[in-house]
Amino acid sequence: FPDKEVGQYPMAYVVRKGGSGLTDRAVMDFVTKQVAPYKRIRRVAFVDSIPKNPSGKILRKDLIQLATSKL
Repeated sequence: FPDKEVGQYPMAYVVRKGGSGLTDRAVMDFVTKQVAPYKRIRRVAFVDSIPKNPSGKILRKDLIQLATSKL
C-alpha cells in the first residue's frame, strides 16, 4: 500500500471461501508469527478474485490501483 512517509508498506489481499468467518485481525496475527517485523501486514482487503494476466501472473499494478481507489 502506498505511503508518503515510508514509500510502501505490506498489504494482503485475501479471497475468502463462502461462509468463512475470517477476519482481518486473524490474517494479520497469522502473518506476524511467520515473518520479520518489517514485513508484517498492516492492512487487509477481502476481494472476490485476484487479478491475473492470461499466463497466471498476479497483476500488482491493478492491486495498487485497487488499494488507492478505496482511499
